[in-house]
Amino acid sequence: MFDGLKRALRAGYARLSGRLANKLILFFSTIIILVVVSLTLISGHMLRKESVANSIESTENNLKLVNQNLEDYLADIEQLSLPQIRYDDLLQAIVNEDTDYASKMYLDQYLRSLFYSRSDLNGIFLYLIDQEKYYSITREGSDTKARVGFQIGIADQPWFEQAMTSPRSHSFQSFAQSNDQIGYTALKNPGIMAYHRVIRSIASREPRAVISFYIQPEVIEEILQDIPMEQGEHLIFLDPDNTPFYADDLSFFEQMKDKSQWDYLDASGSGTDPVIRRTPEGSQYLIVSNTGETEKWKLAKPIPYSNIYEPARQARNVSFLIGAAFLILSIVLIAWIANAITRPLYRLSRQMRKFSEGTFDAVALVRGQDEIADLNRHFNKMVFRTNELINERYKMKLVEKNAILKALEAEINPHFLYNALQAISTKALRSKDFEVADMIGALGLTLRYCIGGKDIVLAREELQHIDRYLALQKARFGERLEVELEWDESLKSLQIPKLSLQTLIENSIKHAVEKVSGTVKIRISAAFAEGHFIITVGDNGPGIPQKRIDQLEALFQKDWEETQESENIGLKNLNTRLKLLYGEHAELRICNTDQGVSITMMIPRGEDSDVQSIDY
Repeated sequence: MFDGLKRALRAGYARLSGRLANKLILFFSTIIILVVVSLTLISGHMLRKESVANSIESTENNLKLVNQNLEDYLADIEQLSLPQIRYDDLLQAIVNEDTDYASKMYLDQYLRSLFYSRSDLNGIFLYLIDQEKYYSITREGSDTKARVGFQIGIADQPWFEQAMTSPRSHSFQSFAQSNDQIGYTALKNPGIMAYHRVIRSIASREPRAVISFYIQPEVIEEILQDIPMEQGEHLIFLDPDNTPFYADDLSFFEQMKDKSQWDYLDASGSGTDPVIRRTPEGSQYLIVSNTGETEKWKLAKPIPYSNIYEPARQARNVSFLIGAAFLILSIVLIAWIANAITRPLYRLSRQMRKFSEGTFDAVALVRGQDEIADLNRHFNKMVFRTNELINERYKMKLVEKNAILKALEAEINPHFLYNALQAISTKALRSKDFEVADMIGALGLTLRYCIGGKDIVLAREELQHIDRYLALQKARFGERLEVELEWDESLKSLQIPKLSLQTLIENSIKHAVEKVSGTVKIRISAAFAEGHFIITVGDNGPGIPQKRIDQLEALFQKDWEETQESENIGLKNLNTRLKLLYGEHAELRICNTDQGVSITMMIPRGEDSDVQSIDY
């Protein structure tokens, strides 16, 4: 059995090491994994434990000191609530307040003396239980307001009941949560918390009044500033019943409270062991807390483990740097091995370069059965398949040319309502307006010619169309438009793009006839010279500036997709159609002459052109 396992392992290793990729992966992975994993596991584990211990110790000492300061401050507030030497005088004034004016003045002065003796209070209230009446002095902005009023329902509030039932005749009220009751409607700014003390009769222990101190938030926040806070950390101050009196993020406290995460805080001891808790979102926190020795107030600081583990993360980064160094060393060591492997790849790359430069018969030499040989075989298959695709692409290109011709013709030839024109012509004949009828008839035939399905027509058909088109233009310009035609009868069987002559004549009308007030002669001629059929349309108009001619020639050189200007789009369309129909040797030429402007359409005559041969 052991020998079989050994043979299986040997066979598996041979199979893995036989592949080029696996050789490189095994070599690099062995070095990197051994170094990085060992360093990360050892140093990371040690630093994590040390980081947690240091964080717990420093945080516990800090919380203990700050919590003691908070308890000392609250004890000072409790001491302030006790009348000390004047207790009998205060009770006497409370009992006689409703009948004795001096007692009223005494209570007012008593509250004033307490309030002005300190700067950390937003207000002091003295509630007379039997009369349901209160005396108050509050801080409202920069002013101090003293009031006397009545308020029903104080005895039903939770803090009042808690003070009455407390063995020490007092209670603390928190305003950290929005649903907490303030207590007195006259108080607009309750602060961060309130302390309520029941004043009882010495003889009968009957409650006579409740004095309330509303503490400014800045006082508690100033004490809590001694606790250093980092991003993601929180701070919570709670009473023995886990009621929050301060929370830097109340929503965080509510999330943890919903999960009963604060139940571990035990008021029976002076401190609390750290625990690990998770938020509903899954973030893990180490909660370090301290419980006061006297009043059992609790100060808790949740610390994200991401902060505690920061030194460990830094050590991990160092490990990564070490791993990168080993990686560089391994590359140097394997360079001489890789050289023997890359030679066949270099030969293959030369063939691929030839292929990329257009030599589509490049073939790679196949030797062996390894991955490089397999790559050469696939390269040869790719070359063969590419040649097949080129032939297919050539056929598709022919179809694409026809589609582009259709699109260009659609831009030039608008579709009109031929039948509607015939109806108008019939109406003109009935009215004996023969000139209008002739014009409408010519226009109808013109439109029928424009929307015909042929891309290439005989010159004879184009000239007939031009006669009708010029008849319409002469009706517009009258004697100002003259036309001279020099077209040999043998050249009328020449095949040319449909509407090509109309495009050239429209350019002469636009830039010559419309620009001057005198007579303009348009010359149309066709000839054969130097392997081209040359069709020229010229005029004796004012000409075109040479700068504009240069712009038009540059426009002809751009691809169709790059052309955005609408002016002279007809000439651009015609030049594009010539290129698609007859190849790159076909072109439009524009030049100024002594008599005006001449535009020449040159159509090559040869075996690769679509121009019909003509025998002279």
